Amino acid sequence: MSELASLNKYLIRYKWLILLGIVCVVLSNLFAIYIPVFVRLGIDDALWISQNISLIENNLLYEAALQTVLGFGLSILAAALLKGVFLFLMRQTLIVTSRNIEYDQKNEIFQKYERLGEEFYRNHYTGDLMSRISEDVSNVRMYIGPSIMYFANILFSFVMIVTQMLMINASLTAWVLLPLPFLSYSIYVVSKKINVGNKRIQEQLSQITTKAQETFAGIRIIKSFGAERHFNHDFFESGKVFQSKNLALAKINAIFFPLMTLLMGLSTILVLYIGGWEVKAGRFTPGNVAEFIIYLNMLIWPVASLGWTTALVQKASASQKRINEFLDEAEQPDNGLSPFPDFHQITLKLPRYQYLDKDFPALQEVEVQFKKGQFIGVVGKTGSGKSTLIQLLTRQLEMQGGTFEVDDKSISEYALSAFRSKIAYVQQDTFLFSDTLRENILFGSEMDSSEEEVQKAIRFASLDNDIAQFPKGLDTIIGERGVSLSGGQKQRMSLARALMRDADIYIFDDCLSAVDAETESVIIERLKTALKGKTIIMSSHRIAPVLKADEIWVLEEGRIAAKGNHEMLVETNEYYSWLFENQSLES
Repeated sequence: MSELASLNKYLIRYKWLILLGIVCVVLSNLFAIYIPVFVRLGIDDALWISQNISLIENNLLYEAALQTVLGFGLSILAAALLKGVFLFLMRQTLIVTSRNIEYDQKNEIFQKYERLGEEFYRNHYTGDLMSRISEDVSNVRMYIGPSIMYFANILFSFVMIVTQMLMINASLTAWVLLPLPFLSYSIYVVSKKINVGNKRIQEQLSQITTKAQETFAGIRIIKSFGAERHFNHDFFESGKVFQSKNLALAKINAIFFPLMTLLMGLSTILVLYIGGWEVKAGRFTPGNVAEFIIYLNMLIWPVASLGWTTALVQKASASQKRINEFLDEAEQPDNGLSPFPDFHQITLKLPRYQYLDKDFPALQEVEVQFKKGQFIGVVGKTGSGKSTLIQLLTRQLEMQGGTFEVDDKSISEYALSAFRSKIAYVQQDTFLFSDTLRENILFGSEMDSSEEEVQKAIRFASLDNDIAQFPKGLDTIIGERGVSLSGGQKQRMSLARALMRDADIYIFDDCLSAVDAETESVIIERLKTALKGKTIIMSSHRIAPVLKADEIWVLEEGRIAAKGNHEMLVETNEYYSWLFENQSLES
């Protein structure tokens, strides 16, 4: 239950609805315990009439029998109806509350995902994230709704029924409740095994979800390599493991429930045997025996549901533990309150940056600065640390020591959202939404942007001719991750999306790698015109896009090997000169 303590905030939020539901539980059980009383009175009255039939005239006998049948029959019907009404209200309050809490928790987890940093997503699979916000939250809802409802029902029905039974015959009550301690012990033993089993099942389900998600996302590459059989076999084997773990848990439940039914059956036999002797001795009536059996059968479901409810709690506990692992993850720090200023200069000094899953640093001894309105180029071979540096500048990654200052003030003094609102960022790995071309271009900008602004961004990104070829133009649906577009079209779409944003700093991380050299040259010239007066930072493994940059940072094995403009670097830096010569020969 310790893992489920984090749900208390939701229980407090909906406390009045939960209390109302529990009141309905009490009232439902209160009317339920009167049904056996009416049965007992009806049976005893009917037996008295049958035993004294010779002393009663025909008309009086008819009236007495009719009164017994109608009176107690209507009383039983009324009690059952009232029980049903409050049972309905109980479910309407507690189950609906559990759905509200499920909605709140999913929102909480989703918002948590949004606040987690880049490092978190490097170390977790998408399928696992989806499993925790769907399957695990559903399991937790079963604790908040059905489990709490049935536990309350078990508690109040047990107390009320046993109290009523003790008032009728204390010794018989003790005998019929004798199997219950054995039932409680079996629940304790089995629940531990259920907890372990549920945890293993949820972990395996996450693996299956991850495999399915990766397979569907990469289905085209799988088909192009003819690897369907391998992936099918891999998924089949994972499914077999999931099946075996579920079957193992089902076997535990298969032993548990028949055992529970057997113990309750023994109690019924005891009532018939001991109750019969009590009737023979004159200390009990046949109506009391019937009443006792009804009470006992009313106890069967609460006691039976105790095992099922315990299993739900154990399952919810295992799921909440997995959810808590993510909720307890450290978020990207954002202590700043000030809005981002109209800066003059930004400086980053970094002694070292190393990813958690790597044995060597991605960057070391890096010191860079840029002024407002500058065009900065960042070049280097693949793996030299360009993207890591860009992600540090956009605060996707947090500094591991060193300083990050805006006009001599720490970047942490400014709100993260305010800082990012001043940045337009085009990633190396292009991501487009499965929507229309227009919606993808408008993403991140003011959605009421004019058609003229959209067309201007399209023209600067050299997309105008491409869009003209689509039958529906900007209203064309591009499919999941922009599947209907070429690599170059995707990159230019991302570029147009960034140009729609009124930012102070435009950062392009090797975003023209899939574009031919001629188009790339045209785009660079248009960008310099469109973003005049704005700060541009362009990362590229090719030198051509940054030839006319005000300053170029040359990265080599995670270090800044040189800084300067193109002409200076060709003359003074051997590595840059070699890189430029080789790329020129390729051209």
